[in-house]
Amino acid sequence: MPTIRVSSSSGPYSVYCAPGILARAASLIAQLGDSTGTFVLSSPRVWRHWGRALASRIPAARRPILFDDRESAKRLSTVEEIARQLVRAGADRRAVLVAVGGGVVGDVAGFAAASYLRGVRLVQIPTTLVAQVDSSVGGKTGVNLPEGKNLVGAFYPPKLVIADPELLRTLPHREFRSGIYEVVKYGVIADERLFKFLERGLDSILRRDPAALGFIISRSIAIKADVVTKDEREGGLRQILNFGHTLGHALEAATGYRRFLHGEAIGWGMIAATLLAVGTGRLEESGAARIIRLVARVGPLPPLGRIRAQQLRSIMVGDKKARGGRVLWVLPRRIGKTEWGVEVPWPVVARTFGTLAAVAAKAGLR
Repeated sequence: MPTIRVSSSSGPYSVYCAPGILARAASLIAQLGDSTGTFVLSSPRVWRHWGRALASRIPAARRPILFDDRESAKRLSTVEEIARQLVRAGADRRAVLVAVGGGVVGDVAGFAAASYLRGVRLVQIPTTLVAQVDSSVGGKTGVNLPEGKNLVGAFYPPKLVIADPELLRTLPHREFRSGIYEVVKYGVIADERLFKFLERGLDSILRRDPAALGFIISRSIAIKADVVTKDEREGGLRQILNFGHTLGHALEAATGYRRFLHGEAIGWGMIAATLLAVGTGRLEESGAARIIRLVARVGPLPPLGRIRAQQLRSIMVGDKKARGGRVLWVLPRRIGKTEWGVEVPWPVVARTFGTLAAVAAKAGLR
């Protein structure tokens, strides 16, 4: 059973990643030590698929706290309602919160855990590919504001992550594909071997072949664990995890979090960052072609529509990754190696954004 250890300022934690590991959830949570209660947080959508299975393994799951897991509902009012339900349920500082769901559930429940009584223990059980390979690990929690994504939050590492690939069986295909874009990100920023595996085995991954899935999930988690262990609070190296996210988050905000799934927005963002890397002389065209071609093969992306570059600029300037009004980019230098903190002149960014749709169409992306 692959077990990946992650170091954090609040102590190390383990990520258990194996088919069927959900069956051990209760015993793994019990190993965290004495608690006065376990409280499961999830969404109605997730609970329809996995509520019965969780309730048979974790007694507290028979009375879950459910909330809307749409990106548009990822806001402070949701955290407040969760906190009020925890108060009414009698949760104290020795409580354990268990987040069962995708990235939105993990982010919101994580911020609730960080905030409630100034911090209670958190367990992540991610049920989407995006959450298993990315958002459940590393301790980033938060909610959105109308002005931008994840602008209110905290670094709050979980005490345990249980990533069971079998939970992906009920995931809609579009959401599954959305997670693959994040895996592509890991290949570009840190692991050419993973990137080549995706190039060769993408069809098997899209069919959800267990062996292929097991490799990309465990490898992605290992990459992220290594990065966040070295730079927990994004002072330097961790910024590479934002490849594709500078533009991607802006696209999500500009469309009210309704047009793009997170990974789809990141797919567009990776194409844009790749073109910027070529335009600024950092990346050879052959490498850029491989990145764009792989993104295109994952599947169709929602169209950009009538989003204007200037609209995105105001959002990116207000993003948490900006510094003093300067938009900073993560740009690939080659597959497996990136440069972070890159400022690109706005005319270059605007011109690149204007070519995105045409470049994507040429790559076969519709």
